[in-house]
Order: sequence, then C-alpha cells, then structure tokens
Amino acid sequence: MQWEVVIGLETHTQLKTNTKIFSGASTTYGAEPNTQACEVSIALPGVLPVLNKQAVECAIKFGLAIEAEIAPRSVFARKNYFYPDLPKGYQISQYELPVVGKGKLTIQVPASKNTEAYEKTINITRAHLEEDAGKSVHGAVEGMSGIDLNRAGTPLLEIVTEPDMRSAAEAVAYAKKLHELVQWIGICDGNMQEGSFRCDVNVSVRPKGSDKLGTRREIKNLNSFKFMQQAIEYETQWQIETLEDGGKIQQATVLFNPDTGETRAMRSKEEANDYRYFPDPDLLPLVIREEDKARVSALLPELPQALQTRFITDYQLSSYDASTLTSSKALADYFVATVNAGADAKQAANWVMGAFSAKLNAEDKLISESPLSAVQLAQLLKRIADNTISNNAAKQVFEALWAGEGEVDAIIEAKGLKQVSDTGAIEAIINEVLAQNQAMVEEFKAGKEKAFNALVGQCMKASKGKANPAQVNDLLKKKLLG
Repeated sequence: MQWEVVIGLETHTQLKTNTKIFSGASTTYGAEPNTQACEVSIALPGVLPVLNKQAVECAIKFGLAIEAEIAPRSVFARKNYFYPDLPKGYQISQYELPVVGKGKLTIQVPASKNTEAYEKTINITRAHLEEDAGKSVHGAVEGMSGIDLNRAGTPLLEIVTEPDMRSAAEAVAYAKKLHELVQWIGICDGNMQEGSFRCDVNVSVRPKGSDKLGTRREIKNLNSFKFMQQAIEYETQWQIETLEDGGKIQQATVLFNPDTGETRAMRSKEEANDYRYFPDPDLLPLVIREEDKARVSALLPELPQALQTRFITDYQLSSYDASTLTSSKALADYFVATVNAGADAKQAANWVMGAFSAKLNAEDKLISESPLSAVQLAQLLKRIADNTISNNAAKQVFEALWAGEGEVDAIIEAKGLKQVSDTGAIEAIINEVLAQNQAMVEEFKAGKEKAFNALVGQCMKASKGKANPAQVNDLLKKKLLG
C-alpha cells in the first residue's frame, strides 16, 4: 500500500517585547532563576493581569503580513491544567475568538532527488496570544529538580496551520519561511536556541488517495530545522510500519531524541475539552479598530515577496538572486545599501551572496557584526568595474578590508595591486612571452586552443597578475592571428 503523510504545525513565537504579556516584569533572557518572576507571574492572591499593548501590535503586524482576518473583538480564556511550572493552575490564552484568523503563507520547496523545486501556499488557521509557562530545571542541584519562573508570562503568538503539508521538506520550508517572516517584521528575535521560536509538529499517515485524516501524534518543542526534518521522517516511517504490522496509532504527545534520531511517547494527547476553557473574568475583550490596524500597518517594513519583485524589476536580478537576497531583512538591507553606494546591482548581488556571506558563515558572525561596511564593499566593486584591479586582486583587497587594514584605495596602493591597462606595456609583455614560447605559438597555429590559454597564463605570470586579462586576451589574439 502507498501512504501519504499529513502534517500541520503549531509554532510558539516569543514576541519581542520589553515586558511580559500581563505584567511589567522583564522578558530579558538569561537572568538568574526566578529574578524576573513578579507577583503576577507567581500568581499571588489578588493580583490582576493587564494586557501588554506592544504584544497586541505584534499580533496585528503578523496578521497583516499573512493577509489574515484580524478580529475586531477577541477574548482571552483560561486553559486549565496542573503542572509545577504553572503557579496559577491555568494558562491565559485565546480559544474560540483568537486575535488573528485565517491567513496564508507561500513557501518555496527546494528540489530533491525525486522532485523539482516548487511553490506551495500553506493555509494558516489562526494565531492567538497567550502567556508562556515557567520551566522545570532538572539536575542543577544533584538529585533535585527546580522551577524557574522567569519565563512565566512571556508573551507568545501561537501560529497554527491547516494540515496542508505532505512531506518533511514542506514542513521545514514552511518553518523556515515563518522564521524569516517574524524576524523580518520585527516581532520575534528568532533565536531557536533560547526558545524564542519553537515548533510542535502534528504528524499522521493515511492511504494515498484517501480524504480521511489518520490519527495524529504531536512532536513537541522542536527548536532546530535539522531536528524537525529527522523527527518527521522517523515518525512517518514508524507510523507506516505500525499500521502495516496490524497495529493502531494512539493519539499522543511525543518527544524527539536527537541522539538516537527517534521519537518516543510522552503522554496521551489531550483534547480541548480536557482543558475546560472559559473566558478569563479578569480581562476585558480585546477590541481592535480599523484605525489601530492602519497605524500598525504604517509601521510594517516592505515585505519579502514585494521586495523580491522590486529587486527583479528595478535591478534586473534573477528570481533566485532576489529570493536569496531577501532570505533575511539584514541581508536585503546590506545589498540595497551597497547598490545605493554606487555598486552595480548584479555585481553587488554576486559578492553579497558569495564572498561576503561565506565570510560571515565561516566566522559565525551576524551581518550587524561585519567589519566590512556596505560603502566599503561598493567602493571595492567600483574599482573592479573601472579596471583599477582584477577580480583576483579584489579578493586580496576584500580580505584586507575584513581585517581592518584601511580603505580600498589605500590597500590597493600599499599592496601594489593596481591593474596594468596601458596597451603599450601589455604589448611589451606579450612580445616577450611569444619570443620565449615559440613551441606554444606553433601549437596554437596548428589548431590547439589550449595553447592559447597557456600563453595567456604566461602573460599574466609575467605581469605578476597585474595585466588586464581582457586586454591580454584581445591583444594576444591580434598578435597570433595578425
């Protein structure tokens, strides 16, 4: 039997606010345990939650970015469950009336061995505001577990998709696109290691061609795209093998172990009625007016898809280049700044996606940490374009700029990298090379094209790499064919 996997994602996006969603306590990561657990966080009797306006604006930004319905009236509810890191005994969330309704996100799925690259639209069911819980800490003191409530009350936007994905590749492409978008619009720092962007993946399988959904298992708290891919692939295969062996899939919450590459059941999966949702009596309904949406809309940056289109139209870049350059806002901004400083757009794209990005990756640096400014890169590219230096010499200048050795023109001068473009000087070099390599000349005249390339190499060697390669090629051909 052929099987089809069905995947939906629930993503907990930690919102980029200075304070918690219902109190003024700090959300700064890495503080000493329980130093940011305020009266509201620890649920002291008589305290009341007050909604953080900035968190609401973040939710509206996201809704606008995915062309979603934004509820004019949404309601906070109490999601009741007992766990040691939840002092209130309930989590404040949204249930029946979320702030963001149906929207969509278009993804590009990369080519694989069996498929070409393709585009797909993933439907987003809802995005709702809620507070995070605290964290259980095991082993900080030998033989004991503790509770850190610093994270309790941190604002989250939980983003839920329809079960629209049909492969691990699609799920990862969606997660990466969403990760890029929430950082682009400035609502989340995207730091997966710190838990700012966590994905729960619902996986089920069904016979190919069936419209009926299979029983799903939810893989919790995946904070790496690599682990997401591995977890989905393992879970899919496990479910198929279980069904083919005559077993049944039980709805469950499962965890992924990166060390073994396997998933394991943690607990049976709760249903909504297990949480006994009811409207929170301490919070008024959230009302969002058209003027609120208009004000927040004015704060949104140009979105990636619109910027891609502009790069293609204004700079005549390929779809691939435009897509790569808009993979992050920082990269797109750096490229635009390089072009605005006078660089050719295509040349700037090649260097930003190539040498510049490679250097950042090699040194594990953010674009904001780059020692090479966009203005410096533009100056370097202008010196290539006006034939002051060759491409090979430009690589040396690039390394010197990165090392902080000065400005472009000063480095070129200090290292003697200025390209020789004087026709007379180049002709003199060519004449000398031809005189010393008569055998190669005869081979060329006998029709061996490789001999020409060898002669070009000798000319460049004789000029110590400073001769303009294009001029060497043209003048050498005229000499040999003249």
